[in-house]
Amino acid sequence: MTFLAGERLWLLLIVPVLVVAYLLLQRRRRRYALRFTNLALLSRVAPRRPAWRRHVALGLSLASVGLMVTAFARPEATVRVPRERATIVVAVDVSISMRADDVSPSRIKAAQQAANAFVGDLPEKFNVALVSFAGTASILVPPTTNRDDVERAVNGLQLAESTATGEAIFTSLDAIKQVPPDPDHPRDPPPARIVLLSDGYRNVGRGVDEAVSAAKAAKVPIYTIAFGTPFGTVDIEGQRTPVPVDEDTMRRIAADTGGRSYTAESGQELEQVYTDIGSSVGYTREKQEITSWWTGVALLMALCAAGASMLFLGRLP
Repeated sequence: MTFLAGERLWLLLIVPVLVVAYLLLQRRRRRYALRFTNLALLSRVAPRRPAWRRHVALGLSLASVGLMVTAFARPEATVRVPRERATIVVAVDVSISMRADDVSPSRIKAAQQAANAFVGDLPEKFNVALVSFAGTASILVPPTTNRDDVERAVNGLQLAESTATGEAIFTSLDAIKQVPPDPDHPRDPPPARIVLLSDGYRNVGRGVDEAVSAAKAAKVPIYTIAFGTPFGTVDIEGQRTPVPVDEDTMRRIAADTGGRSYTAESGQELEQVYTDIGSSVGYTREKQEITSWWTGVALLMALCAAGASMLFLGRLP
């Protein structure tokens, strides 16, 4: 935290001055009390009370003063602010390997749950598109701010044979092109990101290198998620077939396009990955003045001081 008017923090010296004044006043009161020679009369006139109660109101009042001085110095902090406008394409691998149950209840079910949570947490003004890919890739939902449409499409994903990772990237770029230009900046393409989730090796369609070159030319970073464990298997025509995750390719796609690569071996890990991606692409960090927050806490402390004084001393400070 920094301060726009840090020189005003010198006023915090008021707090120790008030503490010293209070201690001197307490000492003076004790001397005055000793002038009573009749201790029985003194106990009736000023019955004993727990000593700490006398200091609660003062402590809260001093805290209030300190907080008000801090607010007066105009503090500012780095806060997370939603980006105003962007397009996120979620490309989900729906190849047969996503049926593997090494991730409970299955890779595809866990992926659907995490994708819905991710989309629901993005800023409202973001456009979200959904692309599914197996042997081919298709845009199931073009860029939209309607989260319900995306959720329904995610829940309706159907598995198919083969894995066309390169086609998934090309199709995601096509989805981004459907977003109309910003009226305030018609010549600037809207910021866009692709979130690519896959668990297998590409075996059909255009190559990954060609797709990566297209993404770089369009200046669209790709965030990749290699989902599943290296030991997953699926039953294909009565035989258990290994379906390991292709982490190397996913890592290379992210590195070459300026995105980030992640691995997730459980539904919980996948949710955390999506949370990290959402924080990165959906929000920015900016310095903002937080004077009102400190002022509110100072007011609360002042009210607590008044309440403590009424409760323990029977009067306002």
